Amino acid sequence: MASATVLLLHPHPSHSLSFCSRSPLFSLNTHARTASIFNTAGAGRLSVSASSRALHALIFDCDGVILESEHLHRQAYNDAFTHFNVRCPSSSSSQPLVWSPEFYDVLQNQIGGGKPKMRWYFKEHGWPTSTVFYAAPETNEDRAKLIDILQDWKTERYKEIIKSGTVEPRPGVLRLMDEAKAAGKKLAVCSAATKSSVILCLENLIGMERFQGLDCFLAGDDVKEKKPDPLIYLTAAEKLGVSEKDCMVVEDSVIGLQAATKAGMSCVITYTPSTADQDFKEAAAIYPDLSDVGLKDLESLLQTVVTAK
Repeated sequence: MASATVLLLHPHPSHSLSFCSRSPLFSLNTHARTASIFNTAGAGRLSVSASSRALHALIFDCDGVILESEHLHRQAYNDAFTHFNVRCPSSSSSQPLVWSPEFYDVLQNQIGGGKPKMRWYFKEHGWPTSTVFYAAPETNEDRAKLIDILQDWKTERYKEIIKSGTVEPRPGVLRLMDEAKAAGKKLAVCSAATKSSVILCLENLIGMERFQGLDCFLAGDDVKEKKPDPLIYLTAAEKLGVSEKDCMVVEDSVIGLQAATKAGMSCVITYTPSTADQDFKEAAAIYPDLSDVGLKDLESLLQTVVTAK
């Protein structure tokens, strides 16, 4: 069986991922027998060999992959903080809590899921006063109640934004989904977000026919552990009835990438402005979007397995 060479462009301050090339940041040379790949420090020898992997299932994340949504989520959180007059003791501002774009970019790329985000923030910055609890909640029960109320309101606000008709799917997503279905591949969506909000996004952005045609759909409500834990992808493989090694995941962040690779799946990245500078060295390929990415491209990538020696 022929070997393949994969040349990996490692992240470096001088190598911004925000350039506009539609080609992946990998090149494949199927004529080479072996390859040595060095990281930016000149170390890290890798060998590459072809495997018997075949693409049986294509799995999409939702937020950041099907749509660029992080700024919409941030808006919905801030609207919730204003509605409930959420004020943390560490803040010197006389106004309700506001998550800035710069802060939220970091937060959403480190912690998956809405409730874990707020719980982490309040632990770090002090549990807030609000119209839910005029004194900061002290018991675990009251803190969980506050998080639940904020998340529920935020989710409804996010739905209103999605329903406004101003949000469109990212380039290439619908075409690639249709290609996969036409080729008889299993198709799934796995998101860490609240199930109701993901359903709304899919119904409005990919359409009811594509949504109902999914072979598997999992949201944060369906699994006990959030990404970067691999549980959501392991569960998807089980429900799809395919081996993890025969799945290709499309993600936009390092959290999603870690979840996919820990599940034993190959993963391509289609990054957003908020994730472009992350370390995606474990990805099979990195794209600015899916405009020029076809099913055959992903099938070729899956047939190449990189193992460190």
